[in-house]
Amino acid sequence: MQLSYSQIHEIGVFVGGSNFIGDVGATDYISPDSPTLGVMYKWNVSPRHSWRASIIYSDLKAKDNSSDDPRRIQRNYEFDSNLLELSAGLEFTFFDFDLHSATKLATPYLYSGISVANHDNHYFLNGVQTPENTSSWVIGIPMALGFKTTFIDGFVFGVEVGARYTFSDEIDGSSPSNPSNQQHRFGNINNNDWYVFSGITLTYTFGENPCYCPSN
Repeated sequence: MQLSYSQIHEIGVFVGGSNFIGDVGATDYISPDSPTLGVMYKWNVSPRHSWRASIIYSDLKAKDNSSDDPRRIQRNYEFDSNLLELSAGLEFTFFDFDLHSATKLATPYLYSGISVANHDNHYFLNGVQTPENTSSWVIGIPMALGFKTTFIDGFVFGVEVGARYTFSDEIDGSSPSNPSNQQHRFGNINNNDWYVFSGITLTYTFGENPCYCPSN
């Protein structure tokens, strides 16, 4: 006889904040200053790992006057951009997290995979954010660290901080999307943009109990 785990599912929400790391604004790694909201789904294929997908929206912002760099403070650029991210990947727990256990569970976890995000395009004209009236999709790599615990019956509560490294330098407007606006390019062209989501998760679990199944 061997223990076979059934497909245990979770669906829930992510609520928190975001911050940007690039050529505009502060360079703090974790400094949520813009509202962020999303939904997520997990398929727990074992007590140690889960396939995970999410859709997260953020009103992403950055302000030079929040920076410790006197050059940025003097420049005083700021931007505000809508960002919608779709992400999928693998979540790995440090300890077994069997959702059918009768005892309270808690574990740190890591999450990574791939993300695609849609953002507004803009550039800076005379120091003012100027829309290009287009949007772009950017590919990224999410890298998240979190801690989760069983809450009340059927619910899991978590705290998570996740950085996204993107393969783009366009989010902050330092590299305009429109070729006709390239004269307004600025900043370090060798560094791509990052953004960070920090917040809490609350998911509801459902699925069949594990069963003992005969081995072949």
